[in-house]
Order: sequence, then structure tokens, then C-alpha cells
Amino acid sequence: MTEADFQLGADLTGKRIVVAMSGGVDSSVVAALAARTGAETIGITLQLYDHGEAVGRAGSCCAGRDIRDARSVCDRLGIAHYVFDHESRFRDQVIDRFADDYLAGRTPIPCIQCNMGPKFTDLLAAARDLGADCLATGHYVRRVEGPGGAELHRAFDPARDQSYFLFATTQQQLDYLRFPLGGLPKPRVREIAAELGLGVAGKPDSQDICFVPDGDYASLVKKLRPEADTSGEIVDETGRVLGRHRGLIHFTVGQRRGLEIGGTPEPLYVIRLEAVTKRVVVGPKAALAVGAARLSGVNWLGGDHTGPMTAKVRSLAKPVAARFDGQRVAFDAPEYGVAPGQATVLYAGDRVLGGGWIEETESALVVA
Repeated sequence: MTEADFQLGADLTGKRIVVAMSGGVDSSVVAALAARTGAETIGITLQLYDHGEAVGRAGSCCAGRDIRDARSVCDRLGIAHYVFDHESRFRDQVIDRFADDYLAGRTPIPCIQCNMGPKFTDLLAAARDLGADCLATGHYVRRVEGPGGAELHRAFDPARDQSYFLFATTQQQLDYLRFPLGGLPKPRVREIAAELGLGVAGKPDSQDICFVPDGDYASLVKKLRPEADTSGEIVDETGRVLGRHRGLIHFTVGQRRGLEIGGTPEPLYVIRLEAVTKRVVVGPKAALAVGAARLSGVNWLGGDHTGPMTAKVRSLAKPVAARFDGQRVAFDAPEYGVAPGQATVLYAGDRVLGGGWIEETESALVVA
């Protein structure tokens, strides 16, 4: 077994740890590690949705089957488990915003919205109501005590790092949160689950977006917002009509497939989506080059940091050198596939300085 540091001191006797449990292997192992410390451990699960085939789908989270898995793990560990129904709040804050963003021609990231709302805000409130000394989660990030307080850092395992999705974590939340898996590789986490005989040891990781069970985002958006299925023109940067599309919800910035436009000297990509005119604007790859982006909803964890920094504009993108003035991030070299609705997260080495939502982009040619 691996000992985990919950950063509550050497002796956890009399301490209380609440663990956010999704029903997956990661949060289950966190609960097991917490119980081994001698602290009173309580598992809590938010029921966020429970509809259609998502209830029993492998690789989902926070639905019927996953709640049963979380309860089974808690029973094996001999700890209490509570379920809180936050389905309506999740629908209002995450699912409806997801649909509205697509309708506005943006590329949403519902996982960040979920962390900002139901998962951290609501779970933290529940943990405090239970008198917990901390709330522990299965996220692969690290909480490091720095000279100015708790800092958010990348996980040691770069393949599992989830820091991009947690940029909106506030300092107050970070003071209370714990991430004991940040220093472990995923194979070791599964080994611990197997050693303990947890039934979720081999359970698949959650994939795609949890509330879209078949991965068909467009169908969900059309169901929630029927007006989203409106056709329009595909135009080049001069406004010349090249074809028609089936609806903005089928496209995102940087997309090449699905345009069904032939006879052009070079491949065409989606450059931007115009919600008002319902137009998809396309152009060559060079037109995708972005020199800067304006951010909204900025959350800053970096204190008075003024040194070099890097930026990630997508969860799987490599960090690139950048500068930030509090609202606008400028890239040292042109960046591609920067889409409104996504997030830009800023780093100093492994430390998360903060980030914000991409509102609009500036062409690299204009910036130059």
C-alpha cells in the first residue's frame, strides 16, 4: 500500500476527511487511503443526472450505477456514504450552458463548469456542513504549500494531469481541498484498488462528456435547443459563399472534416463561427494562427508573479510561452486551434497561475 499525505499534520486522530466519490477507481482509492490514516472518513456523492442509457453506461460518472459502486466501496471500507441530489443544479449550471454555448458558436468545456459549480462549490459546502477538516478528491493534481499559501501544481504523471480543468479553483477552495493522487501514476492507483479488493479496480475511466452517453453532442443540443439545427452558409474570409452547412453545432474552430467543399487549392479549416448570421467562415490553415486572446472570468492564483509563464489553450495542447496583462494573453509564437468558449490556463513551471475563458482571438498577422 501507499501512504498518502492529506496535509493535516502527523497525527490525524480526531480529524475528519470527506471524500468526493464518483464511483470510479480514483476516488475509491482516495477513500481507502484516507481511512488508513486513522481519520474519520466519509464518502459523499452528488447525483448529477440519471437519465436514459447513461445510468448504466461504463465510463460515466455520478449516475445510478456509479452511485452503487461508490456505496459498495464505502461498505467495504467500513465508512459512511451519503448521496446528495443536485440534478437540477447540474442541469442549470452545466447542461443548459453547454447547449447555449454551442448555440452561440462557442466550444464549451462542461467539465470545468462542473468543477466550478456542483463539484467544488456544492461538495465543499456539504463537507463543511459535515464538520470535515478537508475535502479530498481523486483529481490528478498536486496541492503544494508555498510561501504565500497553498498552490496548485501539475500532477507528477503528465499523462494524467488534470490541472487544466481546475484552473478556476479559488484560493479559498484550494486551502480546503486535498489531492492525494497527484504524486502517483495511474497504474499504481489501480494496483492499490486491487490490493484492497475493491470491485472498481478494473473499472474503465470516464470518457467524453458524462451527460452525453453516446458522444453525439449535436443531438443533445438539438433536443435542448431545437433552434440550433438551423442551416446556413459556408463562406471564405471575403464573404464568398462556398456551400451550406446543417447547423453551427456540427462545427468548431480548427475543424477540417465535414465541410464537404471540394475544388480548393489547399485544405480549408473552420476559422470562426458567426452565431448571428449562422455562417461558418473557413480558410487555409495559416488563417487559424492566433497571436493573442482576450479572456473573461479570470481566476488568478499566482499572487504577485511577474516572471516567465506558459499557456495552454486546450487540455491536450502543449504549454507555449506567453505574456498576460490581466485580461489579454499574447503568445510568443502563433498558436492554432484557439476557440472561443475554451479556456486558457497559465503556468509558471508546474504551478498553475490561473486562467480564464477565451472570449475572442486576434489573428497572428494583426498582432505582428
